[in-house]
Amino acid sequence: MSARARFVATPPIAPVVAYRLPAHARSVGWARRELRRQLRAWRIGAELADTAVLLASELVTNAVRAHAASPGRPVPAIGVRFALVGGRLRLEVRDMSDGEPVVSEAKGIEEEAECGRGLVLVGALASGWGVVRDGTGKTVWVELALPAPGLP
Repeated sequence: MSARARFVATPPIAPVVAYRLPAHARSVGWARRELRRQLRAWRIGAELADTAVLLASELVTNAVRAHAASPGRPVPAIGVRFALVGGRLRLEVRDMSDGEPVVSEAKGIEEEAECGRGLVLVGALASGWGVVRDGTGKTVWVELALPAPGLP
């Protein structure tokens, strides 16, 4: 190595990333790809990453559909946030819809139904989830427990 060689420090990996996406169906795929990229940077294992991507996809899809169900309103942005917090992976999707997320009973959903299963899936796979409302919309969040250090 020459005397002129320089060492470049790698910047720390941010524990939180956030994006604004259009309330459009293409945003679902973009959010999945970006989350997968971020999970690789955070060194999250494949099984947990697959679950996280599935859950994020459900939340973003619900936000896009909520805006599609409100004709005549301008298409606002959807807020997407991924965070590592206290041994958990937290995914949040914020939208301006007044609609309340509805969990359908799995046994009451017809096999051919295109909707209604997403939040059942969220409830089954997430460590926890919920909705935070404010005066201009809501944030739907899910959390997944991270494995203890040294475990796969």
